[in-house]
Amino acid sequence: MKKLFLSLFLFPVLLFSQDNLLNEIDQVSPEDNFATATFKGLKIVNFESTKLTAKNELTFVVSHRFGSIENGIDSFFGLDDAVTRLNFIYGLTENINISVSRSSFLKIYESSIKYRLIKQKENGSLLTLVGYNSITVNTALEKANLPKLEFKNRLGYTAQFLIARKINKDLSLELAPTFFHDNFVVDNNQDNSQFALGFGGRYKLAKRWSLNADYGWHLNRSSTSPFKNPLSIGVDLETGGHVFQMHFSNSQAMNTNGFLGQATGDWSDGDIFFGFNLSRVF
Repeated sequence: MKKLFLSLFLFPVLLFSQDNLLNEIDQVSPEDNFATATFKGLKIVNFESTKLTAKNELTFVVSHRFGSIENGIDSFFGLDDAVTRLNFIYGLTENINISVSRSSFLKIYESSIKYRLIKQKENGSLLTLVGYNSITVNTALEKANLPKLEFKNRLGYTAQFLIARKINKDLSLELAPTFFHDNFVVDNNQDNSQFALGFGGRYKLAKRWSLNADYGWHLNRSSTSPFKNPLSIGVDLETGGHVFQMHFSNSQAMNTNGFLGQATGDWSDGDIFFGFNLSRVF
């Protein structure tokens, strides 16, 4: 099973290195009738969407995820326990984005690349296929608590396919098979290499409003793990030069390794987190 997943994720990397493929995906003709606005935000909620920042544009995303609303007025419904992620995404080409971010959750730094391999056409390819790879550094780990701590223990990796289709003018769906690896895991029974399958979608409610949701199904979670599968629901509001996303999730972490591997909330108990993403294009 693991060998099959690894083969799937190595395959797009090899393709990505071929000049002839890059030449093909960089040639966009107005006669191609590509599907547009499959997703308006760079993320659905937690999961990356197939949308990319345009060539030579810089997108700045501020993400807040407050504490659990379960604590009520004691923490002002989570507002006292917010975590923040600052993310800068740059469009190298129309089909390649690079980004760097810093999250206050576990003081994580992240660098990533997102690249489009196939784009849905009205009279051609039936879907959009995007690859996403990232590396994270967990700077919250302390040597005082982990005497044998080395820099390599702080690292985490993600490899992901984003497979989306715009079904009609209102509905878009996405499937996200994901491999992620953490060199340090909280549960000693948890494999460092982990596999998940993400599901997400967007339904357009009005000209500038949409309902978004995504869910991550962890495929090899340890039976002793305290963590949950992430479920998130929210709305997007498009206002001029930015998209404002408001949502509820059972994960406070916003990096892929975090929300797939360390979601702590439980919807059935009201242990969920309110948050928002605000994107601005420069």
